[in-house]
Amino acid sequence: MPVVVSDIMKLLCSISAERKMKAAVRHAGRGALVTGAVAFVGGLVGGPPGIAVGGAVGGLLGAWMTSGQFKPVPQILMELPPAEQQKLFNQVTAIVRNLDWSDAVQLTMLVMGSEVLQQRLLAMLVGYLSKELQAEVQYGD
Repeated sequence: MPVVVSDIMKLLCSISAERKMKAAVRHAGRGALVTGAVAFVGGLVGGPPGIAVGGAVGGLLGAWMTSGQFKPVPQILMELPPAEQQKLFNQVTAIVRNLDWSDAVQLTMLVMGSEVLQQRLLAMLVGYLSKELQAEVQYGD
């Protein structure tokens, strides 16, 4: 039974799509850059009070820019670079290594038939999204 990365990605996409999972990947660096840039411009234009006003406005703008950008988890998974997909693949194969399957369809059917396996895979996926991508995960519409 050759285990293929694309089969594992399809499995994770199926599970996350069924649960209607969405995630917002935080772009903290972009928010910090906006905050600093607006504070700098405020300092140039208004001196020390301009720095304070620019920092406050930049902070609000940076927070607004980085919030609420939820995308479906299957889309995020398929956009991952190969190295990140390999990390997920290694974690999933540790969970499903004892199953006997020949393709993604059969693997998906086996996992969807087991609530315990689904919960283990979902917990692993949420942990990955939270730790590796610093994403906030939501379920449902």
